[in-house]
Amino acid sequence: MKKLIKKTTLADRLLLLILLAVSVSGIFVVRQAMPASADVVVEIDGRPAFSAPLSEDRLITLQSSCGPIEVEIRGSRVRIKDAHCPNKLCMKEGWVSKGVIVCLPGKVVVFADTRGKTRKNNLDAVTG
Repeated sequence: MKKLIKKTTLADRLLLLILLAVSVSGIFVVRQAMPASADVVVEIDGRPAFSAPLSEDRLITLQSSCGPIEVEIRGSRVRIKDAHCPNKLCMKEGWVSKGVIVCLPGKVVVFADTRGKTRKNNLDAVTG
């Protein structure tokens, strides 16, 4: 290994540094290229019931199969504030800025993501 390091030239080391810099800067470029605004999509029993930007602060009350459920959007995060399901696991999930909150007894799914609108297309990074 030491022989290999000693055999590298100045050009090899410079190329390595350039490649590392491009790789690290790629992280920041991708963050800037991705859309900053995300959406909240609430589905009840598999059907869309509500959709709003994650940037708007709101408190929504929707009717599920277990009774009313309150979804709160605040500070670019979303949570289920109140639910009438037996174990209230969806409320224990807390605030989410990306991901999914599921209330199984109420058949409620809350999506918080930039892909909320396009997930209906059944396309992903592999299928295009």
